Amino acid sequence: MSREHVLRRLIIGRNPVLEALKAGTELSGISILKGAEGGVIREIRSLAERRGIPVKEASRDEISGISPDSRAQGVVAFAAEQQTIDLATLIEYAKAGQEPGFIVLPDQMEDPGNLGALIRTAECVGAHGLVITKHHSASLSPGTIKASAGATEYVRVAQVSNLVNAITQLKESGFWIVGLDMAGDRSYTKVDYTGAIAIVVGGEGKGIRRLVREHCDFLVKIPLLGKISSLNASVAGALIMYEVRRQRTPAQV
Repeated sequence: MSREHVLRRLIIGRNPVLEALKAGTELSGISILKGAEGGVIREIRSLAERRGIPVKEASRDEISGISPDSRAQGVVAFAAEQQTIDLATLIEYAKAGQEPGFIVLPDQMEDPGNLGALIRTAECVGAHGLVITKHHSASLSPGTIKASAGATEYVRVAQVSNLVNAITQLKESGFWIVGLDMAGDRSYTKVDYTGAIAIVVGGEGKGIRRLVREHCDFLVKIPLLGKISSLNASVAGALIMYEVRRQRTPAQV
């Protein structure tokens, strides 16, 4: 493996690599398992050829040596480092949109699968972006990118040191902060999301931290009627994000 590849991030899996190509992500090369076939593989090869990106036929051992992740599906791309932005830039982008701001704030979401799934849903519902912390949070790692099905190539992500300070900055910019928490005093459907909104989604098994909870304008909960006491973090986040979208464009949801 070349030094250039060592210094760059990996995008693993057929759909994430395809979305990276479609999004115009800077790629230095793609490795595809020898004999791999299918419509997505053909599209990857075609787009790579069109953009002048080298594609290498690789053995199973070579693919495993690059990425031991079994979810690579025989396709690995070498990309430029994922760039995060500062919060002020994300707020400016959200304010310039055609509808009120819509930002998602994962709190203590350390599982790459959950963060990736949350990013995927955020892209699908048209959120303006996410805010993640430098510590106690999953990063934009290959696992997160894979779980997002390539959505990380489209969704703006701001990285901050302190989520409470970020919430304060969002409030000063006109955002209402809604925390998703089992201690919430109302159902997640009983809040008006048509204005500028930032949704706080707690991490797996930890929920929202006390100080973060205290800085939310509203705390909402998702009713649970079975015997299990909680939902997966990314599933809970998906429900509230689609409620935001339902209220904003009811004819489409």
